[in-house]
Amino acid sequence: MGENTVRRDRRGKVGRIGEDLAAEFLTSLGWQILDRNWRTRYGELDLIAADGPSLVIVEVKTRASHTYTDPVAAVTPQKLRRMRLLARQWLAARPDGAPWWEVIRFDAVSVQLDLEHPCDRDRARLRHHVGLVE
Repeated sequence: MGENTVRRDRRGKVGRIGEDLAAEFLTSLGWQILDRNWRTRYGELDLIAADGPSLVIVEVKTRASHTYTDPVAAVTPQKLRRMRLLARQWLAARPDGAPWWEVIRFDAVSVQLDLEHPCDRDRARLRHHVGLVE
């Protein structure tokens, strides 16, 4: 197995751990997860959730390194624009028709895993960033 394959496998594992932790966190707040890893040719939405009357599109950023002080620093204005485009596509693709949402919000959950023990979920630090703006 080549170095690139190992790095890609580790990145995928780290990402899955972060998304699972973020989904569990949001569910503990009483949110309903409507969709996970929704994809089109234009990109992917990590989590789509309902927080009462609000539809919340959640970008999950997970790191097992110290590249950024907070992994949310990787959510660029370009990424936020793509999230908006994908949210419109998700709403249009709903087979039951999109219910009316009072608010459509874009949040991020940053997950910093322990550098030495990235699979130890108890050592992970989560931070919820509400209402991303460009």
